Amino acid sequence: MYNDEQNLYHYTYRKDGSESGQQNAGPAGDGAVGTVQSEPQRPIQEMKPVKKNRMGLKVTALALCCALLGGALGGGIVWGVSRATSEATVQVSDRTVSQVSLKTVDGKTEMTDAEVYAANVNSVVSINVTGTSGYNFFGQPVQTASAGSGFVLTTDGYIVTNYHVVENAETVKVTMYNGDEYDARYVGGDEDYDIAVIKVEASDLQAVTLGDSERLNVGDHVLAIGNPLGELTFSMSGGMVSSVNRAINVDGTPFNMIQTDASINHGNSGGPLFNSFGEVVGIVSAKLESTSSGSSVEGLGFAIPINDVISMIQDIMTNGYVTNKAYLGATVGTLTQSMAQQYSYDISKGAFVYSVEENGPADQAGLQLGDVITKIDDTEIASLDDLTAAKKGCAAGDTSTLTIYRQGETMTLEITWGAVPAEQQTTTQTQSQQETSGNAGTVNPYDLFDYFFGNR
Repeated sequence: MYNDEQNLYHYTYRKDGSESGQQNAGPAGDGAVGTVQSEPQRPIQEMKPVKKNRMGLKVTALALCCALLGGALGGGIVWGVSRATSEATVQVSDRTVSQVSLKTVDGKTEMTDAEVYAANVNSVVSINVTGTSGYNFFGQPVQTASAGSGFVLTTDGYIVTNYHVVENAETVKVTMYNGDEYDARYVGGDEDYDIAVIKVEASDLQAVTLGDSERLNVGDHVLAIGNPLGELTFSMSGGMVSSVNRAINVDGTPFNMIQTDASINHGNSGGPLFNSFGEVVGIVSAKLESTSSGSSVEGLGFAIPINDVISMIQDIMTNGYVTNKAYLGATVGTLTQSMAQQYSYDISKGAFVYSVEENGPADQAGLQLGDVITKIDDTEIASLDDLTAAKKGCAAGDTSTLTIYRQGETMTLEITWGAVPAEQQTTTQTQSQQETSGNAGTVNPYDLFDYFFGNR
């Protein structure tokens, strides 16, 4: 192929690129015009620049893109469906559920919460009581019903609960965990310590094991089993010991309590409080409903330490009441500011003596009408509640020193505490004290007049 002067492209089939095959010249010198002999000349083909078919390329490229895009979309859809299917799949564990082993409470083996429940739930009871509370407009007695909890103390049917659970009850019914129901009789109780014992006629019951409440520490794990709200029977709640030896006042009566944040509600009263060894260390007794400001509070439950009342419980089981409970033999109330002004006292706090039982412990100690008890041993006495709390630390036969205020002078007396008379049984001295404190006008004013003017 060559390029001629007209800039036209020509093709040749010769290897050397020449256009003609052979030229023959005439004889030189004869002047003859030479002729050229050649092969037949092929038509000249004009070559124009080749134009590419871009439309085809575009179509091809578009098809390829569509194929790739379609594949990607298809793959995405499959991935999305796969992912959606994966997210909707419910995972089911193939873990073998462990069975709760039934252990015997021995005071040495620490248990899980589930093991404590299994070991003791058959010893917890639901208590339902009925009674009457006054009369309606038509003079008919008003029927009442309430519920609480308790626990089996002996295999022959002695059950411990709170005094306020069975107080003034006409009927008491006990339900066991297995559904067995019994009619229970009231054995005895003590309002000062909020303890009571009832009895069912049964045998071979499962009894609890008592622990040592003195060994409890703040932070120890405790569990309560009972009958919250009177209908959620045999429920267990757990928490820790929030405080030990917590002094609280329940309806005017001072108590030394175990404080816990375990969930405690109405109906739990009288139920057991267990430690992590499955031993009973307390009797659930109170839930603080609100503060003095009226705002709601949570996580404040209280239980009576078992060490404080076990001897009294045994005394009730034997005698029907607490025989060794310290007895003063006097009617006492809180000295008020108005009383102090009226009688021209130099003091305004203490336990005022309204009357003294003849030949009783107070009388034998020399206590008199109008005296004000300001101290028992080293404990300051500013009110009736203080006196009641201090008396709880004493037993019949114990000797204490009373510091009293009498006619402007301070003096001390030695008293030997007596025992509650058998005829009083569950009627406690605190009841009469509170009644007198609430209505001081019931005391004969002439007795006080005679006292202050020396004509007794």
